[in-house]
Amino acid sequence: MSTSILAIDGLSKHFGGHAALTEIDLSVEQGEFIALLGPSGCGKTTLLRCIAGFLTPEVGTVRLAGEDVTRLPPYRRPLNTVFQNYALFPHMSVLENVAYGPRRQGTGKGEATKRSTEALELVGLAGFGERLPAQLSGGQQQRVALARAIVNRPQLLLLDEPLSALDLKLRKKVQGELKQIQHRLGIAFLFVTHDQDEAMSMADRIVLMNRGRIEQIGRGQDIYARPASRFAADFIGDANLLEVERRDDVSLSLLDGAIIRPAADEPQGALTGVLRPEDILVAPKPAADRLALPAVLSEITHVGSHAFVTLLAGGTILTARLAPAALSGLTPGQPVFANIRLGDLSIVPGDAS
Repeated sequence: MSTSILAIDGLSKHFGGHAALTEIDLSVEQGEFIALLGPSGCGKTTLLRCIAGFLTPEVGTVRLAGEDVTRLPPYRRPLNTVFQNYALFPHMSVLENVAYGPRRQGTGKGEATKRSTEALELVGLAGFGERLPAQLSGGQQQRVALARAIVNRPQLLLLDEPLSALDLKLRKKVQGELKQIQHRLGIAFLFVTHDQDEAMSMADRIVLMNRGRIEQIGRGQDIYARPASRFAADFIGDANLLEVERRDDVSLSLLDGAIIRPAADEPQGALTGVLRPEDILVAPKPAADRLALPAVLSEITHVGSHAFVTLLAGGTILTARLAPAALSGLTPGQPVFANIRLGDLSIVPGDAS
């Protein structure tokens, strides 16, 4: 039996002549933490607003727990939303802010206070109920907004870049807290972000969007290891994007013409090779078990626990990521070899759209 809390089928949304969303299909299971990831303008917030009921798509359906809610107003949907702007009532106490939702639904004052106190305890704000929002830090205000969203016990929680206003250190801290809260609640979270590190560290699955379409869905590490497109490879993590040519009907060539693999199962049209920086072994000599590409070491950039090494391989610039110990004997201007395993090379369609 399906445990899907959210099912989206063939959803499209236009603003004038602009296609903001095109044929979106997505299923979210109960208890999943899903990240909608992509650049600004890719459609992730528009999709979230269609799910919430603030926008109505021209085509397609939105089902929550099996019920078609595509044209229901937001207040009739079993979900809640946490926005970038926490929109707390400044004249109300923290407890009153959280209790506002239950009170509007007709819950008695005593029960609303009880549930709101429990929600504040869940987000780590026990004892903060009498304070005003202005007396809280940004991270604490974010947690009040979260408590207000979960107090009505929604089946699905939507979060529209709720951490974007926090500084980096606090943002990292709240990310961990948010994931722990989601585990304790056991409800599905749909989290909009443009930050790939945030999505990779928090989400069970990532929905990668581009130009109003879903580019790829999967676990962060799977998209990183095996991207489905040039866009996915370039957006998730660091990547060397290498032009690949079809030498003939049965082989491909890379960079200096090295034959890399049979072409029978590769996509049609232009191709791109995707090679992650950590998969390049830089050495003065070829490695026996790898494809060795002659190069010149151009630059070494130290970044804390590792270093980025820039290589010139013919007319192509490669970036390798090495541990400090692997830099021994390497200096700028030195002829080297970029040694790669063919199994580490992904071949994707060459279209960058």
